Amino acid sequence: MLKIGITGGIGSGKTTVCRLFELLGVPVYYADVRAKMLMQTDEELIAGVTKAFGEEVYAGQTLNRALLGSIVFNNAGLLDVLNGLVHPAVFRDFDRWALQQKGPYVLKEAAILFESGSAKDCAYTILVKSPPELRIARVMSRDGISREDVMKRIDKQMSDEMKEKLASFVIMNDEMHLVIPQVLALHDRFTDLALTTHDIT
Repeated sequence: MLKIGITGGIGSGKTTVCRLFELLGVPVYYADVRAKMLMQTDEELIAGVTKAFGEEVYAGQTLNRALLGSIVFNNAGLLDVLNGLVHPAVFRDFDRWALQQKGPYVLKEAAILFESGSAKDCAYTILVKSPPELRIARVMSRDGISREDVMKRIDKQMSDEMKEKLASFVIMNDEMHLVIPQVLALHDRFTDLALTTHDIT
């Protein structure tokens, strides 16, 4: 099974691009969504989080996200501890999930694909790229927040320039280039690669 990573900064439209791949029958693993689920269901992860942050972060079987967030929000060291627990759990879950999928290749969508090390498990990576002003306008409209708040979120992420140096392919989602032909071209390429390269797992 060929594994392809896909990422993009906030407001880049990576989820929209993933939906297009899904319409083509490509299974997509949404890392952020799965991570939230795993923090409620993965016993190894729950044990690790409880040990690191205290039993009070779980009320019964339910994670107290507000409490955990308040603990790690302004403490980079504790955030690293949390990520060090969550990321391996997501890696394990993705590997299990990929084995259950049918088709020549799968996509792993992750906002921090490169930062988390997820890209290492992928044969190729895609960056969905949009101009900064367009990204800002999209997020302001979508989330109903100020430009300043959007900029704070963007500033916390790896820059597109750095991601582009690491990515295998780039999809331009700038309302000037048509996105569907770009997706179709990559779909054809990955399908051919998966069928001709049997030793990639």
